Amino acid sequence: MSASPVRPRKSDGYKPKIITTVGAKPACLVNASVTYVGNDQIYAFGGFDQYTDEVYNHVLRLNLVTRQWNLVDNYGDIPGVRMGHTANLWQGDKLLVYGGENEHRAYLSDIVIFDLKTATWLQPELSGPAPRGRARHSAVIHDDKLYVIGGMTGHDNYVLDDICYLDLKTWTWSRTWRFVPRYDHTSWIWDGKIWVFGGLGEDMERTSEIWWLDLRGSPAFDSPATIGTGTRQALPARYDRRLFSQTTQPATGSTGYVANTSSVQSNPTQLMSRTPPVAPGAISTLKFVSSPNLPTQAIGTHFHAFSSGCLLDFVTPASVISSFETSLSALDLDTLRWQKLADGKDLFNPNYRWHYCAMNEDATHAWLLGCPTEQPNNGGADPGEYLSDVLPIDLRKLGMLGNSLTLESRPDQVKIPASDANISSHLSGIGADLARTFDQAPETGSGADFIITGERDEDDDRPDDSSTIADAQSPTTSAPIHVHKMILQARWPHFSRLYSAQMVEFHTKKMHIPEPYSAVRSFLYYLYTDSIAPHPVHGPSLTDVAGMLVMANIYDMPRLRLLCVNRLGKELDVDHAATIWERAATAGEDWLKKRAAQFCMLYWGRVVRTDGFRSLTRRALTELCEEVDTDGRVVGGDELEAVGGLGGARFGFGGAGNPRKRSTSLVAEDTEIADEGDEEGMELT
Repeated sequence: MSASPVRPRKSDGYKPKIITTVGAKPACLVNASVTYVGNDQIYAFGGFDQYTDEVYNHVLRLNLVTRQWNLVDNYGDIPGVRMGHTANLWQGDKLLVYGGENEHRAYLSDIVIFDLKTATWLQPELSGPAPRGRARHSAVIHDDKLYVIGGMTGHDNYVLDDICYLDLKTWTWSRTWRFVPRYDHTSWIWDGKIWVFGGLGEDMERTSEIWWLDLRGSPAFDSPATIGTGTRQALPARYDRRLFSQTTQPATGSTGYVANTSSVQSNPTQLMSRTPPVAPGAISTLKFVSSPNLPTQAIGTHFHAFSSGCLLDFVTPASVISSFETSLSALDLDTLRWQKLADGKDLFNPNYRWHYCAMNEDATHAWLLGCPTEQPNNGGADPGEYLSDVLPIDLRKLGMLGNSLTLESRPDQVKIPASDANISSHLSGIGADLARTFDQAPETGSGADFIITGERDEDDDRPDDSSTIADAQSPTTSAPIHVHKMILQARWPHFSRLYSAQMVEFHTKKMHIPEPYSAVRSFLYYLYTDSIAPHPVHGPSLTDVAGMLVMANIYDMPRLRLLCVNRLGKELDVDHAATIWERAATAGEDWLKKRAAQFCMLYWGRVVRTDGFRSLTRRALTELCEEVDTDGRVVGGDELEAVGGLGGARFGFGGAGNPRKRSTSLVAEDTEIADEGDEEGMELT
């Protein structure tokens, strides 16, 4: 059991495969809710059938293991038919359904809860100023509160610009505040803020603006909602006109179920016309004007989701765009910069249309539900009417960490404070104390009882310690790294197996790892601190992280591998692109290798002048050059500017649309070598 097993062969890359379902497949309903609830199950509820004009309140369940749809028998206070509602997973075993509109175009404002364990509907008794009925809004649960944002209401389809929340402990509605007018949008919580992206505004056009409201420090959001606070049903002035003409009688749909009486908005004369105040807390907005990686919202079918501190934009096939215009892009919410994670042609089959997107709670997996565009006629039924196919996407294969691991690995979370100063996480505190003993000679009282060496770095001119290194006579052996075998046994499975087998390292208390010294030291430091975050003194450089990626692959450490892929993908730059490409190829990380290769091709003139490129072997240089397609050629900067390619639109790495439409698409380079100024290509309010 040697320190360096045989390196694995290169992978064939990640290409998700479509699975076909069986059973009671639902129709491709409009404005239904599709929610992943855990245990490999997806629930679909409600929706509108565009072929039969019928609105449903059916509950269907898809088992992703058996690939079978089943119609769920449900009991209790069964809600009326609806579409355009929201369904949020709550407490891990309940669906919290709010709002929507019924078959009579009456907008609903009720809360109904579906218990997944008992298949029973419950309707809690609510208090406080109920918000206006709405559909095609967004809702997100955070800190035991259901936040409701925007939507449409009224027979004239007014766009709502409000935000409110339901306290899920007291079932009390808060007052209503003004925020941003949107419908068919996506909202999520990150870093103490509510974010809103996508959808349509009052001009009925798709928007590329992102809005966020800071919830932190506002008593209105921190404290529970109480009855009697605020103005009940306060409305913006533009809603003073007649909003509804329905009666107060409950409406009965074709299914025979009666809509909940509390869900129908009535007595509009009681609604007050005073404009509500702006939501407390800092409200910010950013309009993306141009970027090499900005996905164009005006074309294609988009699904927006949140994962790993990023907004994900799935641009899926549609009749108006080609497969080369589809993509999966990510907006990093810390830097507000776009990057393309994958070309759509590598993810989406152009012969399928996707209608819904569901994600698990940790946002490591996504499932697109849809159907093929053409199929042989099956008994006269239109095959396009059914959600017959699912495209599962493992986002970890594309460099996403997942929400939990992202929180753990954020720079502001992995600072190394003194343990007494860090009472929120005992792990960080222990890591801080252990870091003080890392690579300290036994003479200092550190308790180090094991030595590890690596390959000497080219710029390492320190003399070897011949008294402590068995093979000190080798000029390629690095200086010793003093460590504790107990920590290595607990944190490094390979070392634990090696030590239990009492290999030669067990007796000599020394190990040599044939990897660069800086990467080996960074790898061992990770075992002590559980962090690879950048740090001016201790944190590993991108070159070190690239070396750690190879070691994570060699020693089968998936968590470290994911951390390395995520950081390398985010911080990919000119100076390190060639090194990252070479290390990703060695580690068999096909996605990262392809991303780095595209970056090298796009900025070839700069990359070939870096030390990382010059350090490549002759074989690696040849392989990197072969990454371009057989018809590729190198063009000069002047010619590239003339055809509008400097933004990267012609080369797959960037670009959101037709490169010839330069006046409306891509101008500013969204990389570290772009012109100075973070505000370039953006409008910030």
